Amino acid sequence: MRHHDWLHHHARATPGRPCWTDLHSGRRFTFAEAERRVRRLADHLQNACGVEKGDRVAVLAMNSTDVMEVHSACAKLGAICLLMNWRLAAPELDFIMSDAEPKALIHDVSTRELVAAMTERALHEIETTGAGEPSPYEDAIAASNGDVRICEGLTLDDPWTIMYTSGTTGRPKGAPQTYGMTLINTINAGPSIGLTSASVGLTLLPLFHTGGLNTWTTPLLHHGGHSLIMRSFDPGRALELISDPEVGITHFLCVPANYLFMSQHPDFETSDWSRVVSANVGGAPTPKPLLEFYAARKGISIRQGFGMTETSPAVSIQDPETALEKPGSAGRPVLHGELKIVREDGTEAETDEVGELWVKGPNITPGYWKRPDANAKEWVDGWFRTGDAARLDGDGDLWIVDRWKDMYISGGENVYPAEVESAIFALEGVADAAVIGEPDERWGEVGVACVVRAEGAAITEEDVIAHCQGRLARYKIPKRVAFLDVLPRNATGKVLKRELRGAV
Repeated sequence: MRHHDWLHHHARATPGRPCWTDLHSGRRFTFAEAERRVRRLADHLQNACGVEKGDRVAVLAMNSTDVMEVHSACAKLGAICLLMNWRLAAPELDFIMSDAEPKALIHDVSTRELVAAMTERALHEIETTGAGEPSPYEDAIAASNGDVRICEGLTLDDPWTIMYTSGTTGRPKGAPQTYGMTLINTINAGPSIGLTSASVGLTLLPLFHTGGLNTWTTPLLHHGGHSLIMRSFDPGRALELISDPEVGITHFLCVPANYLFMSQHPDFETSDWSRVVSANVGGAPTPKPLLEFYAARKGISIRQGFGMTETSPAVSIQDPETALEKPGSAGRPVLHGELKIVREDGTEAETDEVGELWVKGPNITPGYWKRPDANAKEWVDGWFRTGDAARLDGDGDLWIVDRWKDMYISGGENVYPAEVESAIFALEGVADAAVIGEPDERWGEVGVACVVRAEGAAITEEDVIAHCQGRLARYKIPKRVAFLDVLPRNATGKVLKRELRGAV
């Protein structure tokens, strides 16, 4: 069965059509060329590194076509592609490495120092420039004959990818994404946004994030379309590509901050969005004025949706009409998936009543990697508890109201306060600490650390922020610190964060 090897199919059916373009290096690969490189990489991983079915192959690299090559090579071997966030600090990555135990690690030159700072190692480490220049990665591909033994017997239930998402206790959880989940996401999202083999997508978000990989890079691969992969988001370059009729961008997904930065760029007014079929947004709530600005200036209905790493990710998507009529909604449920709003007592909420969003279906991860405790807590009779407060209106449109848990979103990345609080508590002179999110015009939300000094301590805001440097990813580090005499708590000792938000 080769149902999982989408690249192989298109290399036979449409070998000369463009598959991936690496915008940083200018490299462009047809499906046939991509297939040859991926086969050679898979051969090296199999015969030189001993990678077999079920083994993890870690990637710690900025966006490039190399990342997609590793992802597709894993499909040929039945290996699991472990995509790691290069914005994390070395101790955070060490936990992921120890938990997932990858047999090989492929990293680029930009993460060389980060890899050197890690204490957990893979048996085989391969460095790439991410630009096709001489490197151990390119040497491995050049030296291989591509004589790889394709894994037989893979099913749609086998995992293709693992992405780690922070937990409320500060311990990251690995969310496997199966071949079936990835296929269902393509079926759920592709027709609704008009993906075809003629589509040209612009990958703006990091490929370690489900928003970069699965909206819409893997669906485009499934359809035989063309993905242009940007190394890191550049608003001016994005506007240039969107405007270029020779490039013909039709699809992309951004977080709200990306749309904001493009709207503030000097070239925005002269940019041409006439070829865009679907401009999507996710990762955080989008301000209504921003949606209205794009509709008025460019005639574009930015289509919101809801998704998570655990949900492949599409759970709901707006149609173009709803995007204009109901800015702020997350659209209606996808075809192959269910959702409901649940009260705290487990009963289903009424129309427009706020409760926790639960989801179910073939688009949901089968469970966290080696975390039976989390699986028992977050799945109820086959329903996955998203942890988000939401409501369904009378038309069946989903509205995300708030975080059911304390998580906030900064620049499209989830931040869980418990993890930040744990780091702050390690600073001498801290008696008590809590972290909350507050609105920020640039990043959507940023962290505020509420700190109680120990008796006699004289720690400052600079001390707290400097302490977090190197221990946490930059986007997790609080933007400011508020010092309080005491944190408000309830009778059981839980910090009352709602009161904190009004106090600082």
